[in-house]
Formats: sequence, C-alpha cells, structure tokens
Amino acid sequence: MLLRKTLLLNDVQLKLEGDVGRFSGYASVFGGVDSYGDTIIKGAFESTLRNNGKPKMFFNHEWTMPIGKYLVAKEDDHGLFVEGELTPGLSISADVRAAMKHETLDGLSIGGFIKKGDYEDTDTGRVIRKWSLLREISPVAFPADLSARIDPGSVKSGELGEAISEIESIRDLERFLRDAGSFSKGAASALVARVKVVLGVEGEPAAQSAEAKAMAALHSRLMAMGNSLGA
Repeated sequence: MLLRKTLLLNDVQLKLEGDVGRFSGYASVFGGVDSYGDTIIKGAFESTLRNNGKPKMFFNHEWTMPIGKYLVAKEDDHGLFVEGELTPGLSISADVRAAMKHETLDGLSIGGFIKKGDYEDTDTGRVIRKWSLLREISPVAFPADLSARIDPGSVKSGELGEAISEIESIRDLERFLRDAGSFSKGAASALVARVKVVLGVEGEPAAQSAEAKAMAALHSRLMAMGNSLGA
C-alpha cells in the first residue's frame, strides 16, 4: 500500500540554512507512536535507500514538478536524517522556502510503499520494520494528525489493485478506507459497521460466512474503483 507519514517540523528538527534554500532535519523519528498507533523501527529505510537511492522532493505530495533534491538521506540512531536543497529560480521552491522560513509550512511527510510482511499488527497499531520503497519526502501543510493518507489519483492502477488485493479482513478494509479514502479512524470503523448492517452481516447466525461474502463484494467494487482511476 502507498503510505504517508507526516510529522510537525518541530518534531523533525528542520533547519533552513542561508539564502540558498538548503535545509536539514529528520523526516522520520524511530520508536515513537503516531496518531494511528504506528511505530517505525530503526532499519526500516536501509534497504530502500541502498536499492533505490535518495527519495524525490515534492510539495504536498504533488508528484509533478520536483521542488528540489535531497543531497543526503540516511538513518542514524534518532531517525531518517535528510539534507535537501530547494531548486533556485523555481517559483514554487521560492514559495516553499518563504513558508519554511516564516514557519507557516509546518509539516514534513515521507511517502512510499509498504507491503504485508513489512509490518506487524498489534492491538494499538502497526510496528513498521521496513519500507519497501521510499519514493519521496514532501514539505506539507498539515501536521501529524493527518498522518497516513493515499492520493488515489497519484497511484497507478496496478499499485492500487495490489493494495486492494491485500484486504483480507474487516480491519484491513478499515485501514484501506482510512489511508486511501482519507477517512478518519473513527469514520472508517463507522462506515464498515454500517456496510455490514446494510449487507446483512450483523445478526445472522453465519456471520463469519456473511462477512466473507460482504468482503468479496466490497473487494469487487474497490477493484472497479482502481480500474477507473487507472483509466
């Protein structure tokens, strides 16, 4: 699935240097618990940095024109440390620099792909031990209470289809709705509960079987959504 994790700039310790638009800081901090209960473990980014190199830099996860480049991206004991440089002469880069300097741009977010096997589920959230692909790190407008989000329009049909194919339980569905549909955790749970009522899952003796049928029906509809997005 395509996952994004956002931190406040004061959490990532971002520092803007001089007039050249160069900055440094932490794009992710290890061992903490975010607003969805997820924890990223040291070593999570090692393989993607080794195999795929440094991530791209965009503003607000808009995967069109990069606004700069990362000169350094590496793990240390604290988290994922980056040094970046905003592109000179690019108007959006100048705007981002001004907003950073004025501290009105108050978030930094990592974006990439994780798969089942990259994380462990716990009662409170995921323990993420690996990011299969760290695609980009964006200065963003919203802080950590909007931590995990997917922009379906930016995801290829195959990638969205792969995320949908990993839905095997009501919990997976709630997580997909939260990430892909930008539902809050409570809203995703409420929607799934309502869908179960509408489809007749609640109150039936063979609830588990009915739930499986409901999941299959929802899977088909979500696949259709993925195909329409990729068209």
